[in-house]
Amino acid sequence: MARTLIVKVTAGADAPERCAQAFTVAATAVAAGADVSLWLTGESAWFALPGRAETFELPHSAPLADLLAAVLAGGRVTLCTQCAARREMTEADLIPGVRIAGAAAFVEECLVDGVQALVY
Repeated sequence: MARTLIVKVTAGADAPERCAQAFTVAATAVAAGADVSLWLTGESAWFALPGRAETFELPHSAPLADLLAAVLAGGRVTLCTQCAARREMTEADLIPGVRIAGAAAFVEECLVDGVQALVY
């Protein structure tokens, strides 16, 4: 049985290296066969919107849009409820496959046996 990895990313364009590292780890874990749940919080919330990941640039990093697509294809992507509300985002605004959920759902995922959570 594959292990579950939860990656919570709090950084966006404001901290590009930390942001890219979180997306890279999540996509790499998907490629390795892990069950991956990527949580977008804080400034990374903007990447739940269509076209936003394509605007992110960091030298020597894989394109963020490709990393996000890999996680969406093989894992789950969740946008923080409060972060969405503060940015006036609704599910209708988001990339297909991204859901909105809050702290209770995050905690529930984290408390399952065999789960590893990383926060960037």
